[in-house]
Amino acid sequence: MDVEKVFHMTGGVGETSYSKNSSLQKKASDMVKHVILETVEEVCLTTNPKSIGIADLGCSSGPNTLSNIKEIIETVQRTSRNNSKISPQAPPEFRVFLNDLPTNDFNAIFQALPELRHQLNSAEPSNIYIAAYPGSFYGRLFPDHCLHFIYSSYSLHWLSRIPPGIFDEQGMSMNKDNIYISERSPPLVSEAYFEQFQEDYSLFLRSRSEELVSGGKMVLILLGREGRHHADRGNSFFWKILSKSLSNLVSKGEVEKEKQESYDVHFYAPCKEEIEDMVNREGSFEVDRLEMFEVEKNIVGSGMSYGTIVAMTVRAIQESMIAHHFGEAIIESLFEEYGRLVDEEMAKEEIRPITFLLVLTKL
Repeated sequence: MDVEKVFHMTGGVGETSYSKNSSLQKKASDMVKHVILETVEEVCLTTNPKSIGIADLGCSSGPNTLSNIKEIIETVQRTSRNNSKISPQAPPEFRVFLNDLPTNDFNAIFQALPELRHQLNSAEPSNIYIAAYPGSFYGRLFPDHCLHFIYSSYSLHWLSRIPPGIFDEQGMSMNKDNIYISERSPPLVSEAYFEQFQEDYSLFLRSRSEELVSGGKMVLILLGREGRHHADRGNSFFWKILSKSLSNLVSKGEVEKEKQESYDVHFYAPCKEEIEDMVNREGSFEVDRLEMFEVEKNIVGSGMSYGTIVAMTVRAIQESMIAHHFGEAIIESLFEEYGRLVDEEMAKEEIRPITFLLVLTKL
């Protein structure tokens, strides 16, 4: 499966869209917002740009996209006004680049841009230039040294492809009955996923180092795991529940066994040591912060169980891949089953998906 051609968040503003089902991601971003805006302020003060380049990598198309950009722009404007080194008559020009895969619903973002400009209430709205940059961030996207700040939220745990090392000589998955690393997976499966993570993350860092100015910074938010063991009761456990949901549909005759055995996800949850090691080995960045946190599970006013919220969130992210592989007919029953099983498991024992906040400075 060609991930770049198939994978995308569910577009539009319907009930199953990413726009309507990204409250968990918003809550995580809000929890570390102070770090994001402090980092933007530091960049503004240390680089003192007349034209500042900002990129959101893996921007998707929901309300989170432009709300983050709005606060970043306002922080730069406020810092510029308060900094005596910068003339208040010459605020910096903003070059904002929104990046995601070509299948992303960029139209939804463009339609919301007039409202963004209205909210910013800028005296000189013409100094804010916003453009879409479709393409994989595992490789070069922008010209040399054109960016000052890069932000990426809940994107870097997605790999560029399903690791080829999990397939045998006949092209069959050796991770049968699992869609991600589990306690039943052969050792070579976790090795293949880790190798793909190393390849992708190294390329990501090398590409961004060429696009950022010296002293430029990145704030990266991504899913991870607490220890060396892959099959924990965290992010990997949610994939285990999705595997079980598919197995239940197989037993009901709604999904073919062969289809289930040939479905794998392009996901990797790194641990802290793996992230640090990759940054140190690539050598272009210094780690300013690397923190682990958990997102609160109660979504005020949702009126839905945690399992249902997780199911709707995962559906908005995975529907394109699942529908491509299994067909659209199973989507409703699959995620009803998934939500039910998540609630069932939560009643037994807490599931603790963890998130990493990583702040890097270009050397």
